[in-house]
Amino acid sequence: MKITFMGAGSTVFAKNVLGDVMCSEVLRECDIALYDIDADRLSQSELMVNTLNKNINENRARVKAYLGVENRKDALRGADFVVNAIQVGLYDPCTIIDFEVPKKYGLRQTIADTTGIGGIFRALRTIPVLADFAADMREVCPNALFLNYTNPMAMLSGYMQRYTGVETVGLCHSVQGCSRGLLRDLEIPFTEPIRERIAGINHMGWLLELYDADGKDLYPEIRRKAIEKLENDKECHDLVRYEYIRRLGYYCTESSEHNAEYNNFFIKDKYPELIERYNIPLDEYPRRCVNQIARWNSEKEKYLNGEVSHTRTKEYASYIMEAIVTDIPYKIGGNVLNTNGLIPNLPREACVEVACLVNKYGVQPCAQPALPVQLAAMNMTEINVQLLTIEAAHTLKKEHIYQAAMLDPHCSSELSIDDIVSMCDDLIEAHGDWLPKYH
Repeated sequence: MKITFMGAGSTVFAKNVLGDVMCSEVLRECDIALYDIDADRLSQSELMVNTLNKNINENRARVKAYLGVENRKDALRGADFVVNAIQVGLYDPCTIIDFEVPKKYGLRQTIADTTGIGGIFRALRTIPVLADFAADMREVCPNALFLNYTNPMAMLSGYMQRYTGVETVGLCHSVQGCSRGLLRDLEIPFTEPIRERIAGINHMGWLLELYDADGKDLYPEIRRKAIEKLENDKECHDLVRYEYIRRLGYYCTESSEHNAEYNNFFIKDKYPELIERYNIPLDEYPRRCVNQIARWNSEKEKYLNGEVSHTRTKEYASYIMEAIVTDIPYKIGGNVLNTNGLIPNLPREACVEVACLVNKYGVQPCAQPALPVQLAAMNMTEINVQLLTIEAAHTLKKEHIYQAAMLDPHCSSELSIDDIVSMCDDLIEAHGDWLPKYH
């Protein structure tokens, strides 16, 4: 079996996914192809993966690195699984551009990697690269499964699923930890195994049902305690999602710092007091990037000098591979196309996040009942932006970039149409060659 890791310079994430593979008796004797366009980061990851292979896997895996576009087809050739973890444009310059240009228009963001103006432009510079990956995959590994971890998840996975013919599933951590994290934060006792139902879109999937092992419905207590936190705990980190529970009735999969910018409710120039009231961390993602870079610089020596080990994580990738290889079923929360009306009150061309069965037949999404109307409406505010951004990337028409930004709830609630268009033009200019030419 061959596993190709695109964006292998993401050393810590490569360690988690490939370390998980080496912890699996079914997968550990595989070929691993590491691909990146950054020579230094690729060589560091190659050293780390080889050390990990020696320390925990008795060198059972065969590891090879491939640098640069000219070697990309060879990296992909014959792959069974392709893991994608690229970041086009990196923190510097592109993430900085995503934050600083909108700030000139008074538009403030927290994460800017999923939706909103930052998510739109992250997708626009990433989709052309994924299209190139897909063209190579159709030629040299047409039956491979593409496991996408890169954000903006729904836009990238949705593009791959609609336009490339490459079998693709989008994978995100937010579904896995959602229910138990909520119960821990609200200090609600529960017995395992819990039973949950989650459906929606990436980073705005809805926790629709939650029962403990005894069949007790945990939602009445969740709603009571969430409102209690809203009213009494001003230091709480999750007030945006608790407000969702109060106003919409349900909890959401992704964090409050993410969801603060997904709507027109919380980051408002005319209501600056909301930032403090809901503990909204503006400019959170740039801070994380700076801290991650500093942490990597301080810790990389231990990864590179032989001290690296690994305990299997809960990342989906290795468990998906195991299920396909062994035909032992596994359940994931996957981002897949809504082609057959998996969520009947969302568009068929949308990328939705639902429970999926994985076995030798691949990733098989499970149909869901219609969402409560208010939750479908919230999802649609994001889906509108996602579909128009994909349309812009597919047609290279600038008007669709403008329309995506105009329909984004955060942009449209803060800026005029003229300012939105002007901001998009400034972002296109600032990104330069990181974007294709739009007309």
